[in-house]
Amino acid sequence: MLPGRSCVPAAGPGYPDRPPAHRREEPAIATAVLFDVDGTLVDSNYLHVHAWHRAFHALDRPVDSWRVHRAIGKGSGKLLRTLLGDEDADRIGDRAKDLHSRFYLETADLLRPFDRAPDLVRELAGRGVRVVLATSAGPDELDALRKVLDVDDVVTGIVSGDDVEATKPDPEPVFAALEKAGIEPAETIFVGDAVWDVHAATKAGVRTVSVRSGGVSAAELTEAGAVAVYDDAAALLAGLDESVLIS
Repeated sequence: MLPGRSCVPAAGPGYPDRPPAHRREEPAIATAVLFDVDGTLVDSNYLHVHAWHRAFHALDRPVDSWRVHRAIGKGSGKLLRTLLGDEDADRIGDRAKDLHSRFYLETADLLRPFDRAPDLVRELAGRGVRVVLATSAGPDELDALRKVLDVDDVVTGIVSGDDVEATKPDPEPVFAALEKAGIEPAETIFVGDAVWDVHAATKAGVRTVSVRSGGVSAAELTEAGAVAVYDDAAALLAGLDESVLIS
């Protein structure tokens, strides 16, 4: 544990008798909340892992699935350079992206919002909080995510991979989302599932509340700089009134 960070075990399934979050005391009311989508609001991370695994296999450049999972949350260009190296990323990157998108969309019928995720977005919007969705997804993938999440009518805006040149962990997607919300970093919370979300938000001066639903441990997310960690969207909604988003 780092000095100055007070942590307690995360709440949620499997932890019925424990407090709701890992948390550092930094109270502030958020005027805007920026949400990552994959792994945060929609159960899609492992579909991405499988699609990338298939794409690399098809290109005769296999990559262990656990390594793919560790890179999920980065933009596709950065993910490819992390997993393949610069030379192979330049050589086969475009084909890998096309195959990944094809294989991923073949499984789109398996996409589902995490329990209470749409309710969390709607609850925040109903309290007057500006909500922006920030995802690295391209147009086809974004359409599938928006369809299953079904919160377009209450969000202030959506930032996708087509809206930025640099992707997470670069802060540009967070800056773009702040611009959509029309709000300052100090009044904003980013909610995401990956350490790359935390790194991007921190570089933009935005605090991050993390969820474990993307498959990353609370310890890693806290170490990266998350001010609180919840099991999932449902746990965050259940503890909303005591969270840094509201109090």
